[in-house]
Amino acid sequence: MTNGEALAAQLPPAPDRRRSHGWLRYAPWATVALFLVPIGAGVLGTALPAFGWLPGLQRRHWTLAPWRALWAQPGIGTAIGLTLTSGLSATILAVALVFGCCAHLAQRPPGRMVRGLMGPILAAPHAAMAIGVAFLLAPSGWIVRLLSPWLTGWHQPPDIATVQDPYGIALTVGLVVKEIPYLLLMSLSALGQVPVQRQLQAAAALGYGRTNAWLKLVLPQIYAQLRLPIYAVLAYALSVVDMALILGPGNPPTLSVLALRWFSSPHVRLYFPAAAAALLQLGIVVASIAVWRAGEVLIGRLARRWIARGARHSVLGALAALARGLVGGLTLLGAASLLALAVWSVAAGWRFPDLLPQRCSAAVWRQQAGTLLWPLSTTLLVAAAASAVALLLVLACLEQEQRSGIQVRSRALWLLYVPLLVPQIAFLFGTQVLFTLLRLDGTLLAVIWSHLLFVLPYVFLSLADPWRALDPRYARTALALGASPGRVFLRIKLPLLLRPVLVAAAIGVAVSVDQYLPTIFAGAGRVVTLTTEAVTLASGGDRRVTGVFAVVQSVLPLAGYGLAVLVPRFTRGTWPARSGS
Repeated sequence: MTNGEALAAQLPPAPDRRRSHGWLRYAPWATVALFLVPIGAGVLGTALPAFGWLPGLQRRHWTLAPWRALWAQPGIGTAIGLTLTSGLSATILAVALVFGCCAHLAQRPPGRMVRGLMGPILAAPHAAMAIGVAFLLAPSGWIVRLLSPWLTGWHQPPDIATVQDPYGIALTVGLVVKEIPYLLLMSLSALGQVPVQRQLQAAAALGYGRTNAWLKLVLPQIYAQLRLPIYAVLAYALSVVDMALILGPGNPPTLSVLALRWFSSPHVRLYFPAAAAALLQLGIVVASIAVWRAGEVLIGRLARRWIARGARHSVLGALAALARGLVGGLTLLGAASLLALAVWSVAAGWRFPDLLPQRCSAAVWRQQAGTLLWPLSTTLLVAAAASAVALLLVLACLEQEQRSGIQVRSRALWLLYVPLLVPQIAFLFGTQVLFTLLRLDGTLLAVIWSHLLFVLPYVFLSLADPWRALDPRYARTALALGASPGRVFLRIKLPLLLRPVLVAAAIGVAVSVDQYLPTIFAGAGRVVTLTTEAVTLASGGDRRVTGVFAVVQSVLPLAGYGLAVLVPRFTRGTWPARSGS
């Protein structure tokens, strides 16, 4: 044992409980003010116009006219039905396939190819993934080309609505493809905290198959950690806008798209039924989460009886193998979607039913270079600023937590999930009203602030566990040698946790790049990013130009993750640079 370790061992094991000085004590309050206050004000600012109250338009009397206008809208029932069927179906399928895949992975580790493909799919923005899926599923897409004409006999694209179909099937497929990597990552992370192999070996000694044992022993232990991520996936699937604009039906669309159309209308009288639709969207999400929770309780009671009976079902292994195969197939579909973006961006001529373009050219890239510059620079500026502010707030909160010895309860995670559980359409209009009152509407600052609402939760969730897992003896030893808490933070903790900090920053950039609706509302149509341009082009623009914007949009998060991995390798041993500090 070294002298430093011996000295640290004599110190009390509790963290430094001296009250923090300076601005750190205000970090949690500043985070709440910048994070939760706009969301609460946004929900209120959306709820009031839903009942006729909007002083900015000289409407100061309560009325149910917005709700009557909403229910009188042709196709409103179909819009609500599409919202429920696509959102619930996508969530149920994604959760079932991920659980089945994890059960089968208890027997065999995931293939290297599947693991390698998960990263780009997880990092790809939702809009870019939706555009790629549309390129695959379209009547002239790769899937039809692969089967034509030798199997289908088609020499022309068929007149079939495979994208933006009236039943929302393409939207459901796109949501499942995008959400499976996220849920699988959360599941594998939760599995790392459970002695899976030891429990499966004990179950095998009692005659249980590995899949059967995983479902009965492991899943009940990890589900509590997956509850909030699943709720977030459910809320997103029910209220998604960018993917619904690209893959969903157009007339009538889903409820969130219908509300966006009214909010974007030049006729201000439509703001009121739009607010009612947004509030209805919030009610649908809350009710769906409540029903899901009730389903958890019911399934839990039935599962206890099933476990108590001790049945050994061999069919479960086959179902788990099927789930793993489907997850692998959907992963390949997601990877092919991203590849389709790249191929279309360089396709000079591509006739149906040819599988590949006749020739490739970078002419579209050269033509769009000037057009790309402004949205690219805006996207980078907003993403860098939102990620930097989020990282600063998260580091301050985590440092204040350790210095004060505060133990953050798991219930506090619900606060972080508020912007992920509340539909964006339900509070962004009210947030825009708040920005207007602050004279920030349509500015970059408003867009950065609105992105921060979604960036901060992901940055905190990705950095909190590595930060709390750092061996406290490093800090205690440095403090015992006379270093100040600030010096320990800068010279000890940050260098040791450089990679998790950079990964958290990269996640923040990826989340910011993905934001469509916050940019539309906070930017008031005057702030253009790669995401807003890609969604606009996907509605009827040239596929080659759309592919260019979608490729650049997809590359930015990957570049961020690449830097987060490479920078610590090049800085190892060079920070801190001065040996005596």
